This record gives sequence, C-alpha cells and structure tokens, in this order.
Amino acid sequence: MLLRQQPMNDVIDRGDSVVQEFYRGATVFVTGGSGFLGKQLVEKLFRACKLKKMFLLLRPKKGKSMQERLEYMLQDSAFDVVRGKRPRFADKIVPVSGDVADVRLGLSDADWATITAEVDIVIHMAATIRFDEPLNVATLTNVRGTRETLELAKNCKKLRNYVYVSTAYSQATEERIGKDVLEQFYPCPVAPNVMIAMAERMDVARLNGITPELTKGWPNTYAFTKAIAEEMVRIYAADLPVCVVRPPIVVGGYREPMPGWLDMSSVMGPSGVRVLILAS
Repeated sequence: MLLRQQPMNDVIDRGDSVVQEFYRGATVFVTGGSGFLGKQLVEKLFRACKLKKMFLLLRPKKGKSMQERLEYMLQDSAFDVVRGKRPRFADKIVPVSGDVADVRLGLSDADWATITAEVDIVIHMAATIRFDEPLNVATLTNVRGTRETLELAKNCKKLRNYVYVSTAYSQATEERIGKDVLEQFYPCPVAPNVMIAMAERMDVARLNGITPELTKGWPNTYAFTKAIAEEMVRIYAADLPVCVVRPPIVVGGYREPMPGWLDMSSVMGPSGVRVLILAS
C-alpha cells in the first residue's frame, strides 16, 4: 500500500513546485489544526514545505498546558511519516491559547501582537461541524469566528494569503437540487453581522424557535452558518488576498498522510460506516 505514495514522494522530494515555493520560509497561523483535516494540513505542510514557523491555535483545557496539548496531538500516527523525514519539525510549531468562538479568538494581547507581526498566511479551518448544533452556537463559532480570523488577517503586516475552509454543502440548498454548485459566492441568507447580533443578543429559546424558518432550504445549521461565513469572507475580500476551499465528505486516507489513516473525530460519519462494514 505504501507504493501508492512513491509518485507523490518523488514530486515532494524535488521541492520545486509552485506550492512549495509559495510556502518556503513562510510563517503560518492555523485554526482547527487538531481536527481531522487540520492534522493532515499540518502534517503535509511540514512534510512537503520548508516553513519558517507555524502558530497553532488550541483551546485551553483544564490541567493541560498548550505544549502538553500539542505533544498529545503530535502522538497521532498521522505524523509518523513526517517524523521520520523531518524529526525536528515540531520545534517550528508554536501553540497559542485561544478559541474561535471567542472575540479576538480569545488571544492575549501579546499573542495577537506577535502573530500580526510575523504571520504571512492565515488558514482558518476551525468550526463546529455538528449538524444539529443550536444556531447561536453555530453562529458564534462558524460566523463570528470567521470574522475574528479575518480581522486578525487584516492586521497582519506581511499577509500574503487568507484561506477559509468552508464546505461543499454551504450552497447545497433545496432549490439547487440537480444543479451545479459553482465555485463562486452566492447570495447570503442573512447578513453576517445581523446573524452574529442575533446569536449574541437574542433569547436562546426564541432563536431556537425561529431556526427552522431562518434555515429553510439548508440541510442543517452547519451548512447554513458556513454559507453566511462565506459572505463574511466576500465582504472582506475587497482588500485581502482570500481563498475559499469547499471540501466535500471526507474519508480515511488513500495516500496521505498514510494509506488507511483515520482520525477518531470522523468515525461518526461515512468513515465510521466504512469501518463497521470492514469489521463485520
């Protein structure tokens, strides 16, 4: 199975692709790096590119320091290959305490100042991916969190790119069944700052009561809030170099980070069904 990786490794080892050149010597700020896609992103960036540094936003947990959280994350088998190729890659990762659901990402003034002075590229992957998340929680995490990362990016003195990781289902509404969803921005169901204000100020019971009408046409609060977050990116796009990525359903690794790799955070979805089938 590892033979699947050989053509890819040959290209990576040459080190002359436009992607590798873009990231060469870059300082990157990543949210959501401890999740299913996030671990793969962190691993691939260090395996394939020569970064200068990576700031990794991690939520604080009682009894564990940021360094301990990082060390626990890096024990995952997703990092086995890069550990063999670049044994000291973790020395370039700086864990910072924060939460995308908080204003200013929960960053301290010192961390905000350091990040905005050093970072070239912001990659925003963090989100609540629960399909049944109450709308206020989904909004504060997925919409307001995107606004806060955009504000951080606007303050980065050396910014070269802001990448927002959305979902292929952000625009998969009932009215578009049987139609192509194009790589473009679409009309927004609710203005982002209006939705944020509702989540911040409206009584939760009242907001829950009007959620079915607000999200009408969307499959769930996750896709609905990701659509609004895309509009937030569009609003800021006038003066920022932005990119929106819409990954579809994610399953276990075919080639990377290694064949068959699967994160426990994804076992409740299609990957979990596949595991059950293979185990039965």
